[in-house]
Amino acid sequence: MIELPRHGFGGAPIGNLFQAVTDAEARATVDAAWESGVRLYDTAPHYGLGLSERRLGAALAGRSDYVLSTKVGRLLVPAPAPSGRDDDLFDVPGEVTRKWDFSRDGVRRSLQDSLERLGLPAVHVALIHDPDEHVEQALGEAYPALAELRAEGVVRAIGLGMNQWQVPLRFVRETDIDVVMLAGRYTLLDQSGLPLLEACAERGVKVLAAGVFNSGILATSRPGSTFDYQPAPAPLVERATRIAEVCERHGVSLPQAAMAFPLRHPAVASVVLGARTPEEVTANAALWSRPVPDALWEDLESGGLLSS
Repeated sequence: MIELPRHGFGGAPIGNLFQAVTDAEARATVDAAWESGVRLYDTAPHYGLGLSERRLGAALAGRSDYVLSTKVGRLLVPAPAPSGRDDDLFDVPGEVTRKWDFSRDGVRRSLQDSLERLGLPAVHVALIHDPDEHVEQALGEAYPALAELRAEGVVRAIGLGMNQWQVPLRFVRETDIDVVMLAGRYTLLDQSGLPLLEACAERGVKVLAAGVFNSGILATSRPGSTFDYQPAPAPLVERATRIAEVCERHGVSLPQAAMAFPLRHPAVASVVLGARTPEEVTANAALWSRPVPDALWEDLESGGLLSS
């Protein structure tokens, strides 16, 4: 079983998620993560139409003793009519487009393409990415293809990465995956993914907790205004504010608690945090290095603030 570092770097922001960063800024951000002790790096073809993979591979070249994960399920193919910019959250040219493909050949091609973009000889973890509308093909074709690659020693661990918990629960119950990346469904504000985590703990599947800030509402000491990339409902902002007030009484900031919370569950091996600047990386590292008192969790639970 692969050993996963406790904290990881999420590569979507250096793929120009929402706004562009330069190659130099992206490299400085990865360097800051390395200097902060981060040894788990996650990327995907989806992130910036391959830009995240290219930038992350260049930054990791010549380094060793890290864990690298990428994803399969979206092939990058020439756009039939290249026009302007990408229309799927990333500020990059639309010269290629994404094509869903969870077939055996598609999975193998996707991984080979990723290795070429990364410029690295291997990745350690391969995750089936967002098969929400392709569950049966992902189970019947993508998973066996990854299992073959694991048996061949091409990758060390396989699994899937999603923003929901129900489909990953099927994979945990019906396959022999090693890892689940769960985004946003086990956080201070949303513990709906708990059934998945319980099954992972029972089956020995490791969880990478991503999206721990729920896209922004938990990212600052005063709750933000977005939840899962949408305007946050007023009751949710109110609850986040109450959580922040309890945190403050214990000398803990809201983002510090948001990073620490998922790691309390035995199934969670790592928290993966995206960052677009070196300053974000060092700020996160400073927060995760500080202890969070057990009394904080006790107060949040007794106040009914951790119920999903």
